[in-house]
Amino acid sequence: MNARVLSAELNFRVPRVDVNFPVLRTELRRSVAPWAGAVVLTSALTFLYAVDAGWWNGTTAWTAQWTSLALWTRSLLFYLWPLAVGFGALQGLRDHRSKMVELLTSTPRPARHRAAVPAAASAITLTSAFGLLVLVGGVQVLANTQYTHAGWLPISLVGALFLVAGAVLGMGAARTLPSPLTPPLLAMAAFAFTALMHMSLGRTSTIDPATGITTTEPNRLSLLSPEVDEVHSVLVTLSASVHIGQTIWVLGMAATGFALLVAATPRTRLLALTPVLAGALLALLVLPSDPRRMYVVDKTAAEPVCDGPVCVTRAHQDRLAELAAPGKEALRLLHHALGDRAPVSVRENTAVLPYGSTPKWSRTTVLFGFDDAVVAEAKGKELTSALLAKGLVPGCTPVGWSGFGGDEYAQVVAVAWILGDLKPLPGTPAVVRDEVETETRPVWKKLMALPRAEQLARINAMRGAALACKGDPFEVLSGRTH
Repeated sequence: MNARVLSAELNFRVPRVDVNFPVLRTELRRSVAPWAGAVVLTSALTFLYAVDAGWWNGTTAWTAQWTSLALWTRSLLFYLWPLAVGFGALQGLRDHRSKMVELLTSTPRPARHRAAVPAAASAITLTSAFGLLVLVGGVQVLANTQYTHAGWLPISLVGALFLVAGAVLGMGAARTLPSPLTPPLLAMAAFAFTALMHMSLGRTSTIDPATGITTTEPNRLSLLSPEVDEVHSVLVTLSASVHIGQTIWVLGMAATGFALLVAATPRTRLLALTPVLAGALLALLVLPSDPRRMYVVDKTAAEPVCDGPVCVTRAHQDRLAELAAPGKEALRLLHHALGDRAPVSVRENTAVLPYGSTPKWSRTTVLFGFDDAVVAEAKGKELTSALLAKGLVPGCTPVGWSGFGGDEYAQVVAVAWILGDLKPLPGTPAVVRDEVETETRPVWKKLMALPRAEQLARINAMRGAALACKGDPFEVLSGRTH
């Protein structure tokens, strides 16, 4: 067989795939797809920069760490995804509005080729818009952390897939139901879906037996939504099973949308629903049911990086230099004051507890978080006072709650007992400084007037109550309870 015959054989056996790039360029210029990408990008940036909310605060800011960036931008899909669905439906109505449906169906060009061009245009613009959004945050993350990793990429990639699948599904639905009301109704339905998944259908209520507080946790259904929970810890990420399950669900959604685009009869339109139904079923089989297997601790980010007895997580390794000397000084002062009962190490707290649960503390380790108010506001030598406060009275406010009371008063008095000077701790709000002075100074003076052995007994009793989160440490310190 000569070369010419072999070439002919290969050309016959291997079908050629021709991509009509001029048509695609025309589609990108004249269709609604570029507008969809522009609205997604500009509205997301406006939302992030105009609203002072959780994505700007503390170590979980969207520009502080890569995983936080991915999760915060994914959380915006609660409204970006309905927008993509609505724009896709608007795109799907184009042939109907131009009264060209019969003309196009009579051409010899396959329906799947005609459908692929607008679908590809929407995919390119929406993916580019979401990618630029992540890029804007990523440039700032590079300047704010030394910890780089690729674990955040699946979170963002699945988010981009959700946008593309939503647009294609909207196109197919509008092709099936060609009405001017279809785009707004589909967008509203998509928005209602995301809201229900994160407010009722996708949440499970539980009551903490210790506190009687009702809390809610995400269930498996919530993972069918493109949105994710707010970021409460820099160490939390989505598990691999979540990525796999959501990818199956998104691909089923996109397949149904594309099938509806090319379907020509009622029977084929019904068959087109098969991928999305099968995708939902398979996804629910893969997605975890336990919330602790949905949002998991990133073990690499949580690895300790230490300078002697003072350790931070790898995610915050750039903070170790400023913390090492104050941490060692705090341990020295605690050992001098408490003797054998003093903690022997300082470590960043890596425990991730459910919202509303009671914190858990250690007698041998000073556990702290960079988002703890007393630590977050401390600079230089103030870090020593902040770590003393966390070692003596770590605080028992339920996870995710905020308040100011007995724990904070006890911290002020206990730190003053060691340092010999009563003053507000870092992070004390200005509006309560006078109140802190009024409440704590009499107790401190009374404590310092006692014999040394009695002082130490009061401090140990206070610390025991604080570590166990039983009783009010300030009441114990003042001698009102024992």
